[in-house]
Amino acid sequence: MFFDPATIFLGTEYSNPVLGASGTFGCGEIYKDILDYSKIGGFVTKAVTSSPRTGNPGQRIVETSGGILNSIGLENEGLASFIENKLPQFEKYDCNIWVNVSGTSPEEYINIIETIGNYPMIAGFEINVSCPNVSVGGMRFGASADQVRSLTSRIRVRTNKHIIVKLSPNVTDIVSIAKAAQDGKAHAITVSNTFVGMDININKRQPTLGNITGGYSGPSILPLALRCVWEIYKEVKIPIIGCGGISTGLDAIKFLMAGASMVQVGTATMKNPLAMQEIADEMSVWANDNGFSNFSEITGVAHGK
Repeated sequence: MFFDPATIFLGTEYSNPVLGASGTFGCGEIYKDILDYSKIGGFVTKAVTSSPRTGNPGQRIVETSGGILNSIGLENEGLASFIENKLPQFEKYDCNIWVNVSGTSPEEYINIIETIGNYPMIAGFEINVSCPNVSVGGMRFGASADQVRSLTSRIRVRTNKHIIVKLSPNVTDIVSIAKAAQDGKAHAITVSNTFVGMDININKRQPTLGNITGGYSGPSILPLALRCVWEIYKEVKIPIIGCGGISTGLDAIKFLMAGASMVQVGTATMKNPLAMQEIADEMSVWANDNGFSNFSEITGVAHGK
């Protein structure tokens, strides 16, 4: 049987279902001389805000036994610099590109999306309502089903691009938040962002991160994120992008089986710049060896499809 790794997601063809996760891939410039972008499905840019952000005070990253804690705080150059310095480079990258958007108010999200919404090299927008290490915005939106529904619906009518809502796992009931994004007419959801955690420097006898807490990512969160995808898939109809702890192709296959249509890889790329390509290759080998003709046949099979 011939296996075709090409994946149709929201009506667009991707070379495979592997995307670079926001915050770990820059805006494409970091890995352009190392990774063949035609060998991955695409990537999501780091968050873009209207004005430049300096981010949180240091220390901002700490490695743990099972992953990393980060407290970057959405540091970025702002919308004007993004348009001038990042967008023109997108045409050079042979893959699909999503722009992650964050803000402190609905108006900020809408302003960014309306300003760059007509650029053809942008596949769509990933709405960040889930950053765990900013004091304004971020999870303030993502922790409330009503606010997620309202924000998504307001954004949805202001652009012709596809909208993905990136969910936070740091909520009591992530399924209700996923339903709210669907009710707001999101085209898809990313499940999920990082988990809130912290570390303590025992020699200094104080928290390691300057912001005290940060977002925890890496291999050890995979079972937690996988559970989120599993539960959401049973309750929503829109596609899911699985994200959290993926470092091998078999990890990614688990997310597809739980209900994801695509996956995002983040921390693994920081350790190995070729991780996404290797993960996509391993996924294809496994799928072919197990009698599948495309990745869409794998989505949800663990539910008895």
